[in-house]
Parts: sequence; C-alpha cells; structure tokens
Amino acid sequence: MQTELSKTLGVEHAVFGFTPFPAVAAAISRAGGFGVLGAVRYTAPDDLKRDLDWIEAHVDGKPYGLDVVMPAKKVENVSEADVEAMIPDGHRQFVRDTLAKYGVPELAEGEASGWRITGWMEQVARTQLDVAFDYPIRLLANALGSPPADVIDRAHDQDVLVAALAGSARHAVKHRDAGIDIVVAQGYEAGGHTGEIATMVLTPEVVDAVAPLPVLAAGGIGSGRQVAAALSLGAQGVWLGSIWLTATEADLSSPAVTRKLLAAGSGDTVRSRALTGKPARQLRTEWTDAWDDPNGPGTLPMPLQGLLVAEAVTRIQKYEVDPLLGTPVGQIVGRMTSERSVQAVFDDLTRGFEQAVDRINRIAGRSAE
Repeated sequence: MQTELSKTLGVEHAVFGFTPFPAVAAAISRAGGFGVLGAVRYTAPDDLKRDLDWIEAHVDGKPYGLDVVMPAKKVENVSEADVEAMIPDGHRQFVRDTLAKYGVPELAEGEASGWRITGWMEQVARTQLDVAFDYPIRLLANALGSPPADVIDRAHDQDVLVAALAGSARHAVKHRDAGIDIVVAQGYEAGGHTGEIATMVLTPEVVDAVAPLPVLAAGGIGSGRQVAAALSLGAQGVWLGSIWLTATEADLSSPAVTRKLLAAGSGDTVRSRALTGKPARQLRTEWTDAWDDPNGPGTLPMPLQGLLVAEAVTRIQKYEVDPLLGTPVGQIVGRMTSERSVQAVFDDLTRGFEQAVDRINRIAGRSAE
C-alpha cells in the first residue's frame, strides 16, 4: 500500500493512524504505517513531553506525527476563566438536572475534571508545539482548519509537513492557499468533528480541487477494500482514527465504553454538538439525545459547550453511567466487533487490499503481478 507520499515519509503503507494513545501511535508506525498522536488532551507540557519520550523509545526509529486543534485566527488575551464566564446559568442547570435524573454521583472533594477541551486555546496549542518541535516529528496535522501562518512557517523550517482536515473542496482550497502540504478529506462517516459530505463523494472532489497536492481519505474506512477504493479515487493514503479505539494497545479508561463500541452497529452513531459545540460523530446515547431534544436549551458554540460539559463527562465516564456513556467514533464502528492488536489490524488491511487489487485486475482482464 505504497504511494508517492508514503515513500516521501519513509513508511511501508500509506495508512495514517490518528489516536490519543501513545502506545497505539507507536504500534502503528512499527507496523509500517504512520502514527499520529492527538495532542488536544495535553494541557500540561510535561505530560506531552513524557508521552513523546515514550513514543521515541518505542517507535523503533520509524516516523510519526502530532495532531493539534488550533484556530487559524489568533484571539489575544482570552483566558479559560473568561470563556467560562460566558456560559449561561440555564445551561449549567440543565447539566445538573440531567445528571441528577440518571443518578450520576459527584466527584470526590478536590477531584478535578479529567476531561477538558482546552487544547483549542491559542496559548495551550502553542505550548504543545513548543514541546513537539523538540522531537523529530515528520508531520503536524491540524483538526480545526489551517494553523496560523507562523506555525506553518515554523514547521516548514524544521522540515515538518503540515496537514489539515477538510470537509469540503472549498475548505481544501483554503488549506492549499495557506501553504498546507497535505489535505485530509474527512467525510461524513468519520468520528469526531465532521461535515456533511460522504467520503466517496468528497475524496475525488478534494483531489481535483487541490491537485497536485496529496490528499488522504478519511471517514468510514476500516478495511483493505476501502483503502483500495480510496487510492482509486485519487487519494495518496488513508487517515484512520476510529478503528484503533478497540485495539489491544488502546488505553480506554472505561471497559464499558469498549463493550459498547464492540456491540454497536454502523447506525448507532449520531452527529451531535453535545460534546464540543461543533457537529461531532459519536455513539448515540441518552446524553446526546438530551442535548439534541428541541425542548432543551440547545448546545453552546465551541468552546463553551466543551467547557460546560467537561466535569459531567468525567463523572459519566468515571462511574460508567451506561445510558449516558459514549465516545466519539465513526460509522466504521459496525466493523469493530473484537479487540485486536494494531499489527492484526494491519494484517487485515494489507490482506484485504491485495484481494481488492487482484479482483480489479481480473475485472480489467489483467493477471495479478
């Protein structure tokens, strides 16, 4: 599964694996793919440094990258406390009432929320980059549009490629014009923040719009057949995220979440603003239903919603309150029926890819080489 881009980066397979777990990122790179560590949860620079040190020690010299959530437009002198003060009291009461309805216990006195969407903030994202650029990362990906121009320049000065996610051809063109090196065409089926255009439609549109810039296809991809389809559409690789959530190397804090993922079908997800304020695909739960109910207060814009629900999400996860318990995941969850190692996932991807290519060769009247 090699392309011009994978050869440029020195990886065996054009499979880019996004994950919040260092052990998974390292295993992806060791298996011949390109592991990308999600940085949004790292609010303390020392924590990110610790995990990048671990990856360096376990990646066997293979290349890897980092994914940040950084707005293109800088907002000066805005603290987390300033943003918190913008949250209406009515929304806070709705959270309290919903948690009380399901009997969700309080956190212990003095226990802080373990889940904070603060990596979007300018100062937090830049501290992440200050750490990351001390390591030999080969790729910096941004999940919230193109990063600021000075960040792109800084990455290029250190021979780091820059990628950005796009949900439409229009967004992809903006990335190209901003100096991005790789566009990730993320379709409607994807987990987390995603747009409204399906991967099969979006990928060739983006490929044509930004040619000759390399494009990675993302959204609903979890088999070798789908990798072959993505490359046939003109992509130079695939960007996979959800499929790694049930890898044996993953460190999901809740066994109940893993159980729900393994039991879910492809129709058991929903695009909801409940988590961050932007449409994000996740398991459908009574928590997402509550926020999507037209009789409720409605969600707040990003980043207010993420800050509003941070403690609630921590409590739901800690006490494994099943009706409310969910996680971002794409429609590929229907194929995630067992826990497998990262290497086993790659074995399945490469085997399925070879079979798909052989099938197309036969259809085209060519014998497999």
